[in-house]
Amino acid sequence: MSGARNGPTYLAGIDLGSTSLKCIIYDLAGNVVAHGSRPTERVHPDAAHPDWTVWDPAQIWGGAAAAAREATGRLGDARSIAAVAVTGMGMDGLPVDESGAWLYPFISWLCPRTEPQHRWWGDNIGAERTFAIGGNTLWRFGTALRLLWMAEHEPAILARTHKWLLIEDFLNFMLCGIMATDYSMASCTMLFDQRARAWSPELLTLSSIDGGLLCDPRPSGTVLGEITGSAAAATGIPAGTPVVLGGHDYLCGALPVGAVVPGMALDVTGTWEVVHTTIPAPVLTPSLQAVGATVECHVVRDMYSAMGAAVSSEMLEWYRREYGAEARARSIERGCADWETLMEEAAGSPPGSRGALFLPHMSGAGCPIVDTRSRGGFVGLSDRTTRGDMLRALIEGLDYQLLDIINALQANLGVDVSRLVVVGGAARNAFWMQNKADVVGRVIEVSEVEDASPLGAAMLAGIGVGIYRDERDAFQQVRKPMKTFEPDTGAAARYAEWFPLYKAVYPALRQINHAVSEREPA
Repeated sequence: MSGARNGPTYLAGIDLGSTSLKCIIYDLAGNVVAHGSRPTERVHPDAAHPDWTVWDPAQIWGGAAAAAREATGRLGDARSIAAVAVTGMGMDGLPVDESGAWLYPFISWLCPRTEPQHRWWGDNIGAERTFAIGGNTLWRFGTALRLLWMAEHEPAILARTHKWLLIEDFLNFMLCGIMATDYSMASCTMLFDQRARAWSPELLTLSSIDGGLLCDPRPSGTVLGEITGSAAAATGIPAGTPVVLGGHDYLCGALPVGAVVPGMALDVTGTWEVVHTTIPAPVLTPSLQAVGATVECHVVRDMYSAMGAAVSSEMLEWYRREYGAEARARSIERGCADWETLMEEAAGSPPGSRGALFLPHMSGAGCPIVDTRSRGGFVGLSDRTTRGDMLRALIEGLDYQLLDIINALQANLGVDVSRLVVVGGAARNAFWMQNKADVVGRVIEVSEVEDASPLGAAMLAGIGVGIYRDERDAFQQVRKPMKTFEPDTGAAARYAEWFPLYKAVYPALRQINHAVSEREPA
């Protein structure tokens, strides 16, 4: 690293999310000392396909660099940054030529264009074989399906492609000029052999994908290179600063809350609810595959993660957008946030929402029900049902879904999930956290860490350059107090009685929802 550091030592984590690009700089105790952020901009470049969604690589790099420049500008001496690591969303990638110039934008996970390739993969390779090797659920936004789409629709571009860079790998390349990936990101591609921790010759052969397009995988926490002069000018991070491999965002998020031991689950509550637990070896059984779980290499060395996920707070945002006008007006009068008023409305409804039940499948079903044609629904409504009842029913439905995911992981992994730690923006919603505790019948621990993923990346950066001995030492140095939500005994007992009713809603509506799905306009 060029230049001498003066004063305290800092670590930087860069987080590439679907809504924002962040750079957060921490001291060695995990306290935020500087922060920068820019929005992640969705682009719809094809008028003939208005639902096609991409990320512009110039905006991803420019926004991340600007966020880093904002954060470093707030430090007295940016040379105090000992190392940087990148985390973020999985699966999205782009082709680059031998010089590193990008040839096509990132096809976003939000983009539906790979549905034909999704069907082909299911018919010709199969969800079961894919999971048995790579631990992947067969989602239409799998990385391999983007490569198949490019081969069919942009063969000339694919012929010029030197490497396919996942989004974190792209940013690492822009920072230090080296093309590589980490095990957790490679796990997202549908092409990685979890047992061998290497690209799968079988899956590459079956899909006719050129393995030479894929970057060499390495463990998270590996020093990759150093900030180049051009990256230093763009980001404000001094040239020569070590760049360390981070990893998949939700796995990085487990590090600062200590959710890296078997029997402890991390619940990342945001647009998606991602529930995962750490396991010592990959579990790649047909029963785990059938519930839509995903198994990945962890960012913790020599460990794995089993994860179940489903869309979550996106449905609360839908309710807020479509039915929250009155709450917004009252909140302006009261001088408070509209979420505060909305949660008061929900809290005014009794547990059980006066019989209203919500099926949280407005974006299809993820885990433990795998059904892209399922739809959301309210049932049990009566002329006594209030707006607050429906909002509470929506929250209860999301928490029944969480309990369903936990039960599926426990049954198929042979573990007892006795502790549940929640991180993410929704963790600040006290009413929702209490309802989670009541519905799942467990103590909910909420970390004071607001941005767990970039802190986890910064911890990996510290491990990579020897500031921390390992993940356990890093956690001991950055750990923060937890706020706990104890389940209310009476409410928990009632929810346990009502959970079978929730479980009955999906099969009751399945045929209707499939028919509705088939009639929706393209």
